[in-house]
Amino acid sequence: MLRVTDTVHLADWELSESFTRSSGPGGQNVNKVETAVELRFEAERSPHLTPAVKARLKRIAGRRWTLDGAIVIRAEETRSQERNRALARDRLTEMIRAALVAPKARIATRPTLGSQRRRLAAKDARGTVKSLRARPTEAEE
Repeated sequence: MLRVTDTVHLADWELSESFTRSSGPGGQNVNKVETAVELRFEAERSPHLTPAVKARLKRIAGRRWTLDGAIVIRAEETRSQERNRALARDRLTEMIRAALVAPKARIATRPTLGSQRRRLAAKDARGTVKSLRARPTEAEE
């Protein structure tokens, strides 16, 4: 069981880990020890997340969200399999915590009378400048 917050816990069946050989430096160790971790979280099927949280999580996950509604996180920074497991789990919990925060609703406001008048005055001045650039007509010559 993975504890995300005091109220949100993920069951063991929602998470699965697979281990592969890691790329990068490590000498002979990198060729024989499977230290890279691929953590898979079945987000779409999770009963612990509301539909709104799932929608925000899908946006946050981006390319890591698969077609069948799972999040795949790969960690291969360290030479230790245990540290990579902890890194992958930390990334998942941070992602879910970010999705749990609902965005603040925007309250529509009307522009003030002064700002409307300033905008129209600026438009009028700009139009005057542009009209002065025009070639004079025959009546003005």
